[in-house]
Amino acid sequence: MEIENWYRNNFEARLGGRYITSKMILPLLNEYKNKFKISIVGASEKDKNIHLIKIGNGGKTILAWSQMHGNESTTTKAIFDLLKFLNQKDFFQNEIQNFLNTYSLYVIPILNPDGAALYTRENVNGIDLNRDAQKLSQSESRCLRTVFDTLKPSMCLNMHDQRTIYGFDNGMPATVSFLSPAANAARSVTKARMVAMKNIVRMNNCLQKFIPGQVGRYDDSFNSACVGDTFQMEGVPTILFEAGHYKDDYKREKTREFIFYALLTLFDIMGGRQKVDYNDYFAIPENRNNYRDIIIRNAKLASHTSLKDAAIQYVEVLNNGVIIHVPHLDEIGGLEKLFGHLEIDAQGSEILTNTDKTLTYGVKVSDIIGFRA
Repeated sequence: MEIENWYRNNFEARLGGRYITSKMILPLLNEYKNKFKISIVGASEKDKNIHLIKIGNGGKTILAWSQMHGNESTTTKAIFDLLKFLNQKDFFQNEIQNFLNTYSLYVIPILNPDGAALYTRENVNGIDLNRDAQKLSQSESRCLRTVFDTLKPSMCLNMHDQRTIYGFDNGMPATVSFLSPAANAARSVTKARMVAMKNIVRMNNCLQKFIPGQVGRYDDSFNSACVGDTFQMEGVPTILFEAGHYKDDYKREKTREFIFYALLTLFDIMGGRQKVDYNDYFAIPENRNNYRDIIIRNAKLASHTSLKDAAIQYVEVLNNGVIIHVPHLDEIGGLEKLFGHLEIDAQGSEILTNTDKTLTYGVKVSDIIGFRA
């Protein structure tokens, strides 16, 4: 049975959209408590439980965490897709048993439960947990560090979302990106970093079958305040996952599928164990900041005498438990080097909106209602 067919019919449909909180995953944790080992390993600054799931009993210990940034939930959905896949008894049983015998996978599904509830990158104190690896000023950071020190993992998976602004020089969007973080300012290819690079090459090889030309490599500038850089610096191979934008997929339901396939590849369930060259990691294109949600080309603006391009970027806003995308004007000018997930040629017409404000940077554009010649 093709894995795509299984996924299409069996993904974890109880989790959807961008807003995923601890309250939403609790019924799933309760359902799995007799199938996987689930424990509480800490609490957030507002005293919300931080859970740890253990899957498998093998000798290779892997530690993964998601929603370190509370508003980055795509990988959390993919993790629960993986749990559902591992728990079913009908398909891929030999591969699953091999995984369970080879790996002990520990997952913190939501490291930042307060930020998840607020739908913010930072925790409730406004601290970016991915810049707190040295200070360990927050309870969530100390929780992750304690789990890391206790488990002594052979690999770590740092799972995030990236914004819709990333793409490549060829005009394709960065739907999934990876990084083997630097272990020092020189960005040396250490032994740990090489292991992470090889595994990224394997996952990239798989994903090219699904999203050719849409897998990227994240910036590897060294920052010891970042968790991935710190763990890599300490000799533990660490992989950064960045779930990005797929065409018309602002809820990231297709992207979660690609993260799921990447995880199956990483754990030898899909594609087997490939022999790869770490140098192929550097052939994966680097992310570029060259995309905006909407670009209106050749528009007439009141503040300009010549035709200009206007870039509009969505701001995600939590509204009664639902994430809505509010368009804001991001940039005006000759935007030839930018691509739009949606591009509109105004053909010299004036942009009409339902606001009386001048169309300038940062203005909220509630709705573009048309064009006037």
